[in-house]
Amino acid sequence: MPYGSRLAATMTLRLGRECVYTPSARLALYLALRRWCRPGARVLMSPVNDDVILFVVLAAGLRPVQAPVSVWDGNIDPAAVPESTWRNVDAVLTTNLYGVPDRVLELRRRCEQLGIPLFEDAAHAIGSHVDGRPIGTFGKAAAFSLSKHVAGMAGGFLAVEDARTRRELELLRDDLLTPGRLREDLATTLRPLARSAVRSLHLVRPVWRTMERLGLLERDAFRMDLHAPRLTASAREAPSLTAYERWVRVDLHGYRSRHGSLVRGQLKLRMARLDEDLARRRAGVTLLAGTPWASPALRDRTAHDGPLPLFRVPLLVHDRDALVQRLVRHDVVCGYIYDPPLDDYAGAEFVEPSPDPAPARWFAAHTLPADPLLARRIVGAFTKERVADAHPSLLRPVPDVTPPRLLGQ
Repeated sequence: MPYGSRLAATMTLRLGRECVYTPSARLALYLALRRWCRPGARVLMSPVNDDVILFVVLAAGLRPVQAPVSVWDGNIDPAAVPESTWRNVDAVLTTNLYGVPDRVLELRRRCEQLGIPLFEDAAHAIGSHVDGRPIGTFGKAAAFSLSKHVAGMAGGFLAVEDARTRRELELLRDDLLTPGRLREDLATTLRPLARSAVRSLHLVRPVWRTMERLGLLERDAFRMDLHAPRLTASAREAPSLTAYERWVRVDLHGYRSRHGSLVRGQLKLRMARLDEDLARRRAGVTLLAGTPWASPALRDRTAHDGPLPLFRVPLLVHDRDALVQRLVRHDVVCGYIYDPPLDDYAGAEFVEPSPDPAPARWFAAHTLPADPLLARRIVGAFTKERVADAHPSLLRPVPDVTPPRLLGQ
């Protein structure tokens, strides 16, 4: 029986597509890129994205091409992509940022016209739908994460179109897995329980501050250190996960460790509660979408179609960086902030910059990703802190120089 086949079968029933179980979404995405893209291929993607995803694309030996984005949600704006760019990309990678769906119907249409694959990064988007279909069923392949909605701290899937492709990818996955260890499995199993205990005992603030003082956090800023000279040297070995290990493993060191039955058993139990989790997220999204900090697009969509079960709700605020620090006093720690955009962070040596970087810069600088499961606490904290909302109509040209604290080179 293939590794993780029972978990994969559960996801297949939910999604209606063949699924491969992986230790992480980042490994799932790497499998897809290696399976369908030749080395040197150009991949269109949003610059408002996790830096780990950038390094996964680079590890696959590909050239990231940064797309113009919507100022409302940070996802690719297909209409703003120049025709010259469309003619020169070999694949498209969606983000579905925070669970807000990409304009996947238009992206799929363009990919079909060009004869190139569409890959869906659905790590934030389990439960999100477009046109009555779940995210993850529109492209050639889709990567999902169990460390997000079910808080498993591990596990992922790659959804594909047919059983033959699934079997091919299972073999490729098995070649990339590293041996698991009981100690690592125990840590992976206990970590979600410890995090829940910290929250329930209102220890978020002291634990977070202690981790900062002890240097236990892998990022000093929103982006990890780029280490540009080492990154340049690693390109000579691509495609290779091993060459890019120091970047791809950040925040999840066991991203390609073979999980034992202990971890897989816990993930099965957590998946059984997925629908309950999604319902709680919809309730939180309903509350946050009615606040002045939510984008008008989110408010309109929630009123028209009902709330999406978002992983995070992108709230638009002034003085976001200072607010992140103040919210710790309210037991709210904000992660998943993707600032600066990837083209400012990595530079033209490693990515092709966006032809219109201003919307991505504005969105990345003003977005605070709010956990809908903490909606009431967040609204209370925002009210006490007298948080001012931001609006894209205030968009102004942003200098090309990125502050050194964010470059991390």
